[in-house]
Amino acid sequence: MKSRIWLALIVIYIAWGSTYLAIRFAVESIPPFLMAATRFLIAGSLVFIWRRLAGDPLPTRAQWRSAAIAGLLLLLGGNGLVTWAEQHLPSGFAALLVATTPLWMVFVEALWPGGKRPTWQTLLGVLVGLVGIVILVGFEEITGSHARFDFLGVIALLLASLSWAIGSIYSRGADLPKSAFLGTGMEMLAGSASLYLLGTLSGEWNRLDLTAITSRSLAGLGYLIVVGSLVGFAAYTWLLRVAPTSLLSTYAYVNPLIAVILGSILAQEELTPRLLLATPLILFSVLLINLARSIDVKRESTRLTVPTSGSDD
Repeated sequence: MKSRIWLALIVIYIAWGSTYLAIRFAVESIPPFLMAATRFLIAGSLVFIWRRLAGDPLPTRAQWRSAAIAGLLLLLGGNGLVTWAEQHLPSGFAALLVATTPLWMVFVEALWPGGKRPTWQTLLGVLVGLVGIVILVGFEEITGSHARFDFLGVIALLLASLSWAIGSIYSRGADLPKSAFLGTGMEMLAGSASLYLLGTLSGEWNRLDLTAITSRSLAGLGYLIVVGSLVGFAAYTWLLRVAPTSLLSTYAYVNPLIAVILGSILAQEELTPRLLLATPLILFSVLLINLARSIDVKRESTRLTVPTSGSDD
């Protein structure tokens, strides 16, 4: 079982770490929202049909409503904004900012009804992460780098991380099918519909030129469908049931490293001093937050398992 868990983890590391570069290639000649919508329409349809043929019951109206909300938050707000931002920002930079999602989850959980207040270890992780973001986005004089990143792209990535955090926390208690795969397919279909709508409203159909789509963009789209959506989500869904959360969450600080390396090698993205300085700070902050969660879970488990002294005699 351990070997299978680690194999699935490696799949997620590579699959989701490499999707940032695939997105960059795909949006070179395909409008971003239409590209993302097509990705999730194909992947979601395949997963949904597969699970229905496998015998999963037809979802209820309430389950479709929950899946639609989760799809809007995770795939429209989360993935859609990342896809749009990668028109203007390097893939490694995008992956690094998206790695701040655990920071946002700390704030969302604290404000969520019944949510837990952050521990001092968590707050320390948040502080370190915020310092990393400030260095990454600004303060050129600290690092000696004068490269400026697209401001709207940075805002889009931060909003994408916030939307993914809200969607993840919402999904925990949402009325979704017992089959995690069926629920994932429903969320992808709902996200696809909302992305097509946004692409239509933003005039992307007028900018879509099928004859101008490059083979590299098509390869990127195909990679996102097969590796990013089908293989990656399948491995993630299985790991949710068999692997400790603290181990599974390591993808949040492994994926950016893979994205930065691939972006540098395959897309000649510049490794600026600012990026090199901010990367370890942001990744360390995510590690601190995940360790704090692991400690908190262990304390809660110990508290529940230790018998309380009472008048049993």
